[in-house]
Amino acid sequence: MTVNLIELIEFINREYGLAVMQLTETKRGYYGETWCAESPFGKKFIKLVKSAEHRKRYEQSFSIMEYLNAQGIDAVSKPLKTVDSKLFVEFNNATLGVFEWINGDNIQNEQTKIAEYNILAEVYAVSASGLDIPIENFTTDVVDIFRRQCDKLHEQSQSETVASLLRLFDSKQTIIEHRAERLAHFSELCQSDRTHFYITHGDAGGNIIIDGGKYHLVDWDSPMYAPPERDAWFCLHWEWATKAFHDALNHRGIYYTLRTERLAYYCYKFFFLYLTFYLESYFDGSIDGDKIVGEVMEYFSCWIEDNIRFADVL
Repeated sequence: MTVNLIELIEFINREYGLAVMQLTETKRGYYGETWCAESPFGKKFIKLVKSAEHRKRYEQSFSIMEYLNAQGIDAVSKPLKTVDSKLFVEFNNATLGVFEWINGDNIQNEQTKIAEYNILAEVYAVSASGLDIPIENFTTDVVDIFRRQCDKLHEQSQSETVASLLRLFDSKQTIIEHRAERLAHFSELCQSDRTHFYITHGDAGGNIIIDGGKYHLVDWDSPMYAPPERDAWFCLHWEWATKAFHDALNHRGIYYTLRTERLAYYCYKFFFLYLTFYLESYFDGSIDGDKIVGEVMEYFSCWIEDNIRFADVL
């Protein structure tokens, strides 16, 4: 999406009354276009999301962030309201949000994982009663979405990009089908128990920003009322991380032990979810055709494979 920055600045100033003087592009989060805005009221974070599917999730997140802020949790993103008290607005067929700017760096290590778990436990301790939030149903819908996207590729004119993607998926067919079967198996195991659900982030690992000694958990684009495993599965193959997660929960009075069937379910679910994100980004033009093939190819040998090797023996 090509954005006219002068038009965008004028729009933000009119809608939010911020008197923004300059926008500087910054890369925070996988989805959307992001900027740091300079204004007399301090720096602000601007995020614009075009993808039709991701816009739904993005728009749902604003009221949840506002709710968590109101509960005294200041480690999560803080959305600003427009002059008309809206939490987000539409700009050129995309959803625009403005947030307080957070200084610091996006870092992930053992220290930040412990801080991340403590923030998540603080969020879990907040009641979600009456909150409008998607609820986990432990289905295999994400596999159906991926297959429909593959069908869409088959229906398109056979550009080199489309042909390369289809060849890649054909070469990985055995792996893909095995993981779909594993997801179905753990989906069935998880269906019978909907207890111990909390407000979860869904992608906490790569979204911790350190500002001095203060930790912030940002990019709340996909909150869901779900079990803690939705946030914990990323590190399920590290014993120290499992212990740190349990310690954080216990510290907040949440006496819960992570369940292997739920960890495995999310491992396989997110494998497919990330694939659908890649293809969605290609279809909506967020990723160029000359990049998508390389990124998807690399995905089949990236960090998630360590988690799947662990899940495959559960």
